[in-house]
Formats: sequence, structure tokens, C-alpha cells
Amino acid sequence: MKIAQSLKEKNIAEYLLYMWQVEDLIRANGCDIDRLEANVIDRFPEEERGTLEEWYGNLCDMMRAEGVTEKGHLQINRNVILNLNELHGSLLASTKFPFYNAAYFKALPFIVELRQRNGHKDEPELETCFEALYGVLLLRLQKKEISAGTAKAIEAISAFLSMLANYYDKDKKGELKLDD
Repeated sequence: MKIAQSLKEKNIAEYLLYMWQVEDLIRANGCDIDRLEANVIDRFPEEERGTLEEWYGNLCDMMRAEGVTEKGHLQINRNVILNLNELHGSLLASTKFPFYNAAYFKALPFIVELRQRNGHKDEPELETCFEALYGVLLLRLQKKEISAGTAKAIEAISAFLSMLANYYDKDKKGELKLDD
């Protein structure tokens, strides 16, 4: 929970990837707080366990209520993508962010290719980007090899999302001036 709060304040992209991991961790434990307690929560210091049990319990309840116990993402996480999409559109529409536009257009061919490959041509581009990063994260956790082509795509997508996350942080602090 502390990790999620910290990431949400510092880097929205890392926060979203972390929360997707949490969703998968909850699914791996059958959306069962007792299993989560035994497999996850009990590994933390005693003084943090009550807060963690409440946090994981609330997430389990939300996942059941929203019907995402098998796949999909919680509305709180989908809202992050929606907010990022809105900012993304504003940044592209402005003439004040040429480096952002350049990063986006550098990543775009990879995004198009990924969307064609995964069959989700109608999904938001940013969701495709996050799915690619999350997929590579999972491959790395499994110590599987990442092809040179995938590494190149992830490098472009990471740079683009990093810039977007930075602008999101500035926008949240009221430091981003979008209008010309």
C-alpha cells in the first residue's frame, strides 16, 4: 500500500504497472484474503499487516464487484489510463511540446504493430503501451529472453510513457501550461 501511494505521487506509469501486478497477485491467490494473508501479508512487519489486510481486502471486494477476478482491470486503474489519454491528446494538440510529439511518433509504429498482433485494434494506444511494458516485465521476472526487436520497441514506448508521466506530474502540480 505504501509502495502504491508513493508511486502514484512520483510516477503514474510505474504506479499503474504496480497496480496491474497487484491485481495479478490477488488473482493468483483466488481473490481470497486468507490466502493473501498467508502468502503475501504475513511476509511484512507485524505493524503493517493490519493496514495491508484492509487494503488487499478492499481490492478483493472491488475486483469481485467489478467482475475482474479473472481478467481485466479495476476501474481505479482504468481511470488512470483515461486521465493519461486525455492529457496525451492535449499534449499532441499543442504546439508547445515538440519533443513529446517526437517521442510519440517514434513509438507509434511499434504501437500499431502491437495492436495488430494482439488483435486489440480498438483499444486505446496507451493501454497497448502499458500492456507491452507489463508483458516485458513478466518476461523478465520469468528470466526469459527478450528479442532485440522487442527491446527496441520497449525502449521507444518507455521513453514516450516516461515523458507522459512527467507531464502528468507537472499537470497535477499545476505547472503544465497546455495552451499557446
